[in-house]
Amino acid sequence: MADEKVTVVARFKVKPGLEGKAKQALLDCLAPTRSEAGCINYDLHQSVDDERSFMIHENWASKQALEVHLQTPHLKALLQRADELFSGPVDISLWRTIS
Repeated sequence: MADEKVTVVARFKVKPGLEGKAKQALLDCLAPTRSEAGCINYDLHQSVDDERSFMIHENWASKQALEVHLQTPHLKALLQRADELFSGPVDISLWRTIS
């Protein structure tokens, strides 16, 4: 899987009243992440039914490219704010295309 494209789905539940602050923190990661080598797409979504629920759908050229992303200053800065902004742990899952 190291050389295969990998899809990531990351889901965030924001603490009540912090929707705007969390949304901005997530938006701040878009441009630097999209410019990373190996990033195919990095798209932020907000639930239609629950404004406190956010999801990032991202595709990487390889798991190695994703691992480099996980060490970037902008992502580390966001994750350092997780306890402040999110009501629970970030739900991250990795996927591969089969069809």
